[in-house]
Amino acid sequence: MNIEDIEIKKELVVIFMGTPEFSVEVLDQLNKKYKVRAVVTKIDKPVGRKGIITKPPVKKYAEDHAMLVLQPTKIKDSVDEILSLNPDLIVTCAYGQILPKEILEYPRYGCINVHASLLPKLRGGAPIHRAILNDYKKTGITIMYMAEGMDDGDIITQSEIEITDLDTAETLHDKLSKLGASLLVETLPKIIDGTCTRTKQNESEVTFGLNIKREDEKIDFSKTKRQIYNQIRGLNSFPGAYCMMDGKILKVWSSRITDNYYPEKFDGQITNIYLDGIGVKVGNGEIVLTEIQPEGKRKMLAADYINGIDKQALIGKILN
Repeated sequence: MNIEDIEIKKELVVIFMGTPEFSVEVLDQLNKKYKVRAVVTKIDKPVGRKGIITKPPVKKYAEDHAMLVLQPTKIKDSVDEILSLNPDLIVTCAYGQILPKEILEYPRYGCINVHASLLPKLRGGAPIHRAILNDYKKTGITIMYMAEGMDDGDIITQSEIEITDLDTAETLHDKLSKLGASLLVETLPKIIDGTCTRTKQNESEVTFGLNIKREDEKIDFSKTKRQIYNQIRGLNSFPGAYCMMDGKILKVWSSRITDNYYPEKFDGQITNIYLDGIGVKVGNGEIVLTEIQPEGKRKMLAADYINGIDKQALIGKILN
């Protein structure tokens, strides 16, 4: 570490805004280099069937590292409290609220966002899920200046990665979290010394990665096998794709595609019982459900599920 780095650590007042697990790696790397003064995150919320009040992951990290934690229900109601800290730099990553103009204009080095897509592609709150759902072949991280709109500020720098057919939302999440942390700390010195570039987003190329809704989770077996395969892995490990079997929810966590085609069968009809799963007729062929979770039960390999039941009784059933 050189003298300049030491001076920055002493002088810079940094505030971090973020909420989910994705943000923790970014916060950790930022704090190691610039000593974060305070964290702004969402309020504690009930989680799970029992509704246990749970701290956001960013809050847990902040408390473990003796940081000041602010949890406004609405960020606009805490403008004065945040600005009273005299931030030189605000870094956001998956915070979940759009910042008011008063906050955006205050820090001398700006409000910087770490966004999990190659903007202007996939603006919004679920860019990781949507990248897989939309069958993107690549995605990445964008470090950007924040503006008053949703992810529409000037781009500072970007780094891309390939999306493989084996990626799920979970694996891509982990890759992008690490990439975002490293790109941020690599970019910040240029922001601070004024040598970074600013590139306007091309509005004609904008797409959106909006938050996942309940209807996005339901499998439509009339769609293509590629679309369904992407849906299943794009919602793994949260919130999960699902269908109905015998009137009960069947979550599907992983699958594979076959070359089989059954024009005489109905979409959603169980076609075969394989060693590793349950074959289902879809719009243009067959998909095999390889990891499932019957309603009220734990997640399991489909092979374990079918070993405990009458396999022939499954053949011909309709999933919907």
